[in-house]
Amino acid sequence: MRGLASMLLLLTSSIVMATDEFRLDPVHTQLQFQVSHLGFSMSEGEFHGFDGSFEFDPDRPEDAACQISIDVASIDMDDAKWNQTMLGKDWFNVAEHPRIEFRCLGLDLPAGSTSGQLRGTLTVLGQSQPVVLDLQFNRLATHKYSQAFVAGFSAKTKIKRSDFGMTRLIPDIGDDVQISLEVEGIRKAKLRGPKK
Repeated sequence: MRGLASMLLLLTSSIVMATDEFRLDPVHTQLQFQVSHLGFSMSEGEFHGFDGSFEFDPDRPEDAACQISIDVASIDMDDAKWNQTMLGKDWFNVAEHPRIEFRCLGLDLPAGSTSGQLRGTLTVLGQSQPVVLDLQFNRLATHKYSQAFVAGFSAKTKIKRSDFGMTRLIPDIGDDVQISLEVEGIRKAKLRGPKK
C-alpha cells in the first residue's frame, strides 16, 4: 500500500510540474503588421494562415516555449492586386520562401506581473534575426462557453525589413515594420483547468 501511495504521489507531482501545451486558436489569433506608405498612412496587413503551439505555466514563465509557422501566401492587404505584388520576388518571394518562422528563446515575466518580454528568432526570406516582443499576459482560464482551458496574450514589436533582405522601395515604403499579435491558445490536455 505504501508503495502504491508513493507512486501516486510521484505521478501527481509530475502532472503538477508539467508545463501546459497550447495550440493556437486560428479564430481568435491575429498576426498583423503596419508599415509607412509614403508617410501618408500606416498601411496594414495580416496573415490568416498559420499553425503553432506554445508551452506556458504562469508559475514558471522561464520554462515557456513556442513556435509559429506562417503561410506567406495567406497575406491580406485588403486588395487582391497588392496581395499578389507582395508575394513576388521583390517582397516576400513566396515561391522560394513560403513560410515565416518564429521560435521562442525565452520569456521574461516577473513574478506577479502581467507584462514582460518575449525573446525569439524570426526567420523571413530565409534570414533569421533576433527579436524582442513586449508581451502582455491577459488571462489563463476555462472558456465560459467551450469549457476549453485557454491562455491569452498580446504582443508588439518593431523590426526593420531591410535586416531580412527586403529593401524594395525604401524609404517610400517604410523600413520599420510594426508587428502586433493577439494570441489565444487552447490547452491540448483534456483536463479542465481552474476558472479564473
